[in-house]
Amino acid sequence: MDTFTQLIDENIGRVPDFPSPGIQFKDISTLFQNPPLVNEIATVFATYSQGKVDAVCGIESRGFLFGLLIAQKLGLPFVLIRKTGKLPPPTVSESYRLEYGEATIEVQPAYIKDGMRFLIHDDVLATGGTAQATAKLIKKCGGVPAQFSFIAELVSLGGKQRLLQYSYEIQCLLSYE
Repeated sequence: MDTFTQLIDENIGRVPDFPSPGIQFKDISTLFQNPPLVNEIATVFATYSQGKVDAVCGIESRGFLFGLLIAQKLGLPFVLIRKTGKLPPPTVSESYRLEYGEATIEVQPAYIKDGMRFLIHDDVLATGGTAQATAKLIKKCGGVPAQFSFIAELVSLGGKQRLLQYSYEIQCLLSYE
């Protein structure tokens, strides 16, 4: 682990037995107590995406936090991907399976132009279900899921494999087994 990723890791909180026994939740909200680190993280993501995307979308809700910062650094539009019923119409939706049921996300299609290349950002890549549904949603609206970015990846859950059909450009700053 290099110095940068070690610093990120040291600034991520751990919450034992959340959301269920045996799980150690990685809490990125603690990163926001270190503004210079937050700025550096957003800069790293923006540098990776410079010239490769036309817009950034963030997945509700923690994907909004860095997603907007990345879009600002790139000088690009930011598009919200929200849970169903949270955006004013018209919206386009995509449902996906969770380990405990089904969920639906939405976007306002007016912000997605045909061929527009998107960076899809979220905080943690776990099973990849939400990011995959977002890629499907972007494609349904005529956009291109060009890149994905995450603060951390939970490697043992295999989420990256689900995303490779959309893009090989998947950036994760940290990996946890």
